[in-house]
Amino acid sequence: MLLVDIKKKPGEFQLDVSFETRGETLALLGASGCGKSMTLQCVAGIIRPDSGRIELNGRVLFDSKKHIDLAPQQRRVGYLFQQYALFPHMTAAQNIAAGARHLSKAERQETVARIVRQFHLEGLENRYPAQLSGGQQQRLALGRIFAGQPELLLLDEPFAALDSYLKWQLELELMDTLAAFGGDVVFVSHDRDEVCRLCDTVCVLTDGRSEPTVPVRQLMASPGTVSAALLSGCKNYSRARRLDEHTVRCTDWGVTLRTAAEVGPGITAVGVRAHHIVPGPGAENNIPCAVSRVIEDVFSTIVMLTTPGDGLLRLELDKEAWARLGQPEKLTVHVLPEQVMVLTGGAGCTT
Repeated sequence: MLLVDIKKKPGEFQLDVSFETRGETLALLGASGCGKSMTLQCVAGIIRPDSGRIELNGRVLFDSKKHIDLAPQQRRVGYLFQQYALFPHMTAAQNIAAGARHLSKAERQETVARIVRQFHLEGLENRYPAQLSGGQQQRLALGRIFAGQPELLLLDEPFAALDSYLKWQLELELMDTLAAFGGDVVFVSHDRDEVCRLCDTVCVLTDGRSEPTVPVRQLMASPGTVSAALLSGCKNYSRARRLDEHTVRCTDWGVTLRTAAEVGPGITAVGVRAHHIVPGPGAENNIPCAVSRVIEDVFSTIVMLTTPGDGLLRLELDKEAWARLGQPEKLTVHVLPEQVMVLTGGAGCTT
């Protein structure tokens, strides 16, 4: 179990993060510069928080009130950096051995042999990092981490430097690695698809502040805030005000919509996913639009619609479905009340 409740103020930026894990893979999801990597560095002991507490499996790693601040090598935390941070002057075997430096010479040799087999590095033991592919470097970096027998894994955007094909291969391997690890994992990402495939729970960071931790499926179904909705992949949102407990006025779209979710007094916006917009009129929540732009994607057609309030809606259809509509200049669409997401927090754009 990992408990994190810390604050840090480097310059004008304010980090205020609180979350916990219970044997699962937790995603820290947020835009660039929101404090995700800084949070990992605080947990790892690379950066010292100004205040707060960090606890791992009952061990206190940091406590500002009790003046506890364990050194990184005392924390038993494995940290996979974006660029892997391998020792360039060491061979693959030596890099792994460096992760097991706390063991005797015989134990280190046994650990290196085991890690080489576990991470499929046979035949690469005497190569230097520069002689390895990106995938081999990542496996080596993970192997070095596991040689240290960590209680916690911190993964800082591990696929950021990889092309899409290699990324998919390594993602499959990482799934197996995390399943075998069985401990707590904190996974930093700004990619909602990675989070959906690899993580159990998610904590959204916005400008250094954490939102409540929720299951990944809950974030996708009901993100709650504008920032969480955008990070979850929602392409359409409008500023909104409450009319009654199930009705909102969408000011950017110039329409009134019914919602299945109860509308509280704190509402600032609504969101609708592009694939939940249905061409043609429905029983309610009809939106008459003009077709503004049609964009051919690889496997789908993206249609940008201008709403009565001169806002934009993004509609995504498969190519055959769009062709059947006959390329109209005007199109009425509708959205089911249960697909209208009620959101709080800042709003400033209409797409």
